[in-house]
Order: sequence, then C-alpha cells, then structure tokens
Amino acid sequence: MQINHANQPSAGRRASLATALLALVTFAGTVHAGEHLFGYVKGTEPLPKGAREFYQFATSRDDKGQGTYHAVDYKTEFEIGATDRLTLAAAFKSISLKTSGLVIDGYLPKDHRFGLKASGIELEALYNFLSPAKDGIGLSTSFALNYDRIDKHSGQQKNRISGELELLLQKYLLEGQLIWLGNLGMETTHARRVAIADLPPDFDWPTGPEMEIELKFGTGLSYRFAPRWYVGAEALYETEFETEVGQERWSWFAGPSLHYGGQRWWATLTYVRQLAGGGEFYAGQTDTSLHLIEKTESELRLKIAFNF
Repeated sequence: MQINHANQPSAGRRASLATALLALVTFAGTVHAGEHLFGYVKGTEPLPKGAREFYQFATSRDDKGQGTYHAVDYKTEFEIGATDRLTLAAAFKSISLKTSGLVIDGYLPKDHRFGLKASGIELEALYNFLSPAKDGIGLSTSFALNYDRIDKHSGQQKNRISGELELLLQKYLLEGQLIWLGNLGMETTHARRVAIADLPPDFDWPTGPEMEIELKFGTGLSYRFAPRWYVGAEALYETEFETEVGQERWSWFAGPSLHYGGQRWWATLTYVRQLAGGGEFYAGQTDTSLHLIEKTESELRLKIAFNF
C-alpha cells in the first residue's frame, strides 16, 4: 500500500502543533481573567464580554504605635465585562473603627468607636490594550471615581471625592508558572471635613477644602506551587502632596500573598507591614521610621469573589 506523504504533517508542523498544545495547557493552568493574585497590586486581564463577578473585600488596619487603633474597611463590588477589552465595576463601601488613647492634632480628634457603617461608593473602568498570554506582556489602564462620607482615619464625617488613574502591566514567566505584575498610579482628591462641636479650643481641625495628589507604585511576583494555588509577595510605595504643606507623607509596605483560584470562585489573603515611612509625625511618636498618622503599622486583606 502506498502512503500519501503529502497529507501527512511534516516534522516542523508536528513540532509547531505540539508547541501550541503545550502553550494552551500552560496558560489554561494560569490565573483566569478577573482573579486577583494580590491584595493590592492589580492585574491587566479584563473579564470576557458578558462575564460577571461578585467581590467581597475586607481590610484590617492596625496599630499607630500608641493607644489602640483598629479599623476594618469593607468593599462589596459587582463587575461585568462590557466588551472583551472593557470591564466596568461598581462598589459599595463601609467601615468599622475602634480608636482610643491617641489624639493627633488635625487627624484623630478623640476616642471613637462604631460598628459597620456605610462610608461611600466607587465606580471603576478597566481597558485592556495588550494581553499577557497573546502579546507577551499585558497592558491596561484603569480609572476609578470615589465618593466617601467618612474619614477612614478618624471615623469622623468628611466629604471626599477622588479620581484615580493607573497603568497596569503583567508578564508570564517560566511558561506561566510565575507571574509578575506592576502598577503605576496617580490619585487626585478634593475633601472637606465636617465641623466637630465639642473639640478643645486649641485643637486644629480645619474645615476648609483640601486638595491632594497621591502617587503610587506597586509590584508583585506570584508562583503557582500547586494546581490552582499561588504564593507571592508584593511591595507598595505611596506618597502624598497637599496644597499647603507639599509632600505630606510617604511609605513603603510589603508582604506575602496566598491565592486560590477555583472553577467558580477564588480567594486571596494578603498581609503587609510598613517597612519605612516619613513626612509628618504626630507629637510624641516614638518610632519616627514609619508614617503613622494616615497609615498603620500593618494591614491584612481578604478578597473573595464568585463568577457567574
């Protein structure tokens, strides 16, 4: 019997097919669009058109060096893939707070404690230009618009409107087993405190409009050590400039992240500590290597999401 070699795949074609199948298997084992490998650093992948996800975030912020300070920020978010490149999201924010034994002029006027309380809303859009799987590197931009009615530091009433623009990068390494993310962002804020009636006469609590600009940088590496499980580390730098004082603060945070990605849900747990910080310090602050007026010594963040 004569074999028709013209219909048989060549060695080069077989190698190309094997490479393509290997790449498909490799990337099928990587993080899916919409999953967050880290607590703070964001990825570039948008949701596919028509896909929807529900998120619940909780962030515990603890310790300002003196007294007691414990705050938990909550964010409940719904996200939808408007197109294969554009993802839209809306979120409802709330907060609980306990602070005592520490008064900071202009920031923490008195002991304050309350349970879960609605604090604000957020609208966000992410647009993807390049895919990390198809184009070698992922590139996206995101824009978020926030309104808050409670100051996250003191728990007092404060009307705050901010816009945040970020550039997001993502790269698959080691055939997708190692993933790098990088973020660069700027946030502009207009805020005004609500007057407090019973403060001491010499306590500084300005109620005029405040204009702030915050610059931030984040990066992280995450490694898939078992099917659906990733372990990683992320680092964050933030600095803020205010109208009257120039550079008001800066800080470095870093820590580990653990991520699990299931078929219909995923979860990420991240713990970061402040490694260094500066700018303004409160009166009597003993550790002047950290910024502890608007930041805390550590943060713990849990994210849980369901896709449907």
